Amino acid sequence: MKIVILAAGIGSRLGNPFPKPLTPLVNGKSIMQMQLDNINTYYSVEDINVVVGFKKDLIMERFPNLSYTYNPSFNKTNTSKSLLKVLTKFRDTSVLWMNGDVVFDEKLFDVLNPFIQKKQSFIAVNTSKVADEEVKYTLENGFVKELSKTVKGGLGEAVGINYIASKDINSFITRLEECDQNDYFERGLEISIEKDDLKMCAVDISEYNCIEIDFQEDLDTANKLHKEVAFTVGL
Repeated sequence: MKIVILAAGIGSRLGNPFPKPLTPLVNGKSIMQMQLDNINTYYSVEDINVVVGFKKDLIMERFPNLSYTYNPSFNKTNTSKSLLKVLTKFRDTSVLWMNGDVVFDEKLFDVLNPFIQKKQSFIAVNTSKVADEEVKYTLENGFVKELSKTVKGGLGEAVGINYIASKDINSFITRLEECDQNDYFERGLEISIEKDDLKMCAVDISEYNCIEIDFQEDLDTANKLHKEVAFTVGL
C-alpha cells in the first residue's frame, strides 16, 4: 500500500504565507510532522508520497526523506487533479490518501486498518456532526451512495482520509480524469460509485479526534484538544 498526502494547495482561508501543512501546532510541531509521526507508528516512511505545489521547496526541504509528486497546476486545479497525478504512478497497488490539513489521533488507524487488510475501499467519516459546508454522504445497502458538499440528509461528514483498493483504483483514475479542474476528489469517487458501482464503506471514526484545518477557529480547536486531553495530532 502507498500513502498519499495532498499538500499542493495554497490554503488561502487560513492565511499563511507558507503551505498549510507546515502550520505549527501548540506542541511546536507542524501539522505535517504530526501526521508523519502518527503514520510512522503503523507504516514506513518509504510508503509515503506527498503531492506538492504551492511553495513546494519549503515542504521538500523540511522533509527531505519523503517521495514527492509535483502538481504544476496547483493554483488552478483542486484535489481531484492532484490525486490523479499521483495515482497514475501507483496503478497496481492500494492507496490510502489524506488531505494535508488533517489533524488526527494516531489511534484512528486501529479502526481503519481492518478495512485496509480486507482491501475494502472506504471513506473515513464523523457521524457526530453534519455541517453544511462539509463533504457529506448517504448510504444505500451499506455502501456510500452520495458524496459531496451538496448532499441532502447527510449521515455524517467525510474527514479527508480515504482508501482505494487495488481492484478499484483504475476505474477511479478514469473518473478522476473526467472531473473538472476545480472538483474535489470526492467528485471522482461519486462518479465511480454511479457509473462503476464502486463499493465504498463509510468507516466511522467519531470516537477519535480528527479535524480538518480550514480556518483559524479549526486550528484553535485542534490546539485546545491537544492541551486538554493530550491529543495526539497527526498530519
